[in-house]
Amino acid sequence: MTVTLRAAEARDAEAIAAIHNQGIEDRMATLDTNLRTLDGTRTWLMERSPRHAVLVAIGEASNGPARQVVGWGSLNRFNPRAAYDHVADFSVYVRRDSRGQGVGRRILDALVEQARANGFHKMVLSALARNSAGVALYESAGFSHVGIYREMGRLDDQWVDVLLMERIL
Repeated sequence: MTVTLRAAEARDAEAIAAIHNQGIEDRMATLDTNLRTLDGTRTWLMERSPRHAVLVAIGEASNGPARQVVGWGSLNRFNPRAAYDHVADFSVYVRRDSRGQGVGRRILDALVEQARANGFHKMVLSALARNSAGVALYESAGFSHVGIYREMGRLDDQWVDVLLMERIL
C-alpha cells in the first residue's frame, strides 16, 4: 500500500475517532472501553501542543474511496511533572482493512523522527500483552521490554496484562 503521512487536521477527526473505536471494539489495542466521539476527538486535536504531534496516514483502503485516512499516531505527554518532559508516550492505530500492510510501521517510524525533532530523549508505551502484532511491531522498531503489569485491567470480564516498553532515542 502506498502511504503518505501528514500532520492531522480538524477534518481528520471523524476518521481518527472511527479508527480508534475499531481498536476499542477489537479489544487488542487499548484498555479504553468508551468509544470516541467526533466532538471529543476534535477537542483532543485542538488541545494538542505542537510538541505532541498527531500524524495521519493517507492510503488506499480496500473498501472505500481511493485516498483516505488509514491510520494515525500521536506523541503524548507521559507525565505532567517537569522531570518527565523529555519522555513521550505514543499511540499508533491502523484501520482493520489496512493492518498488516506496513502502515503501522510507517507511522511509528515517523513518530520516532518527530520525537527526536521535538527534543524527546525517550519514547515509552503500554501495550496489551496479548497484542502480538503490536508487540512485534514495537520490537522490530527497537523498543525493548521493561516489565509487565499483571492483571492490570478488565476487558469483557477477564483480567489482562499490560506490557511496558521503551526506546532511548
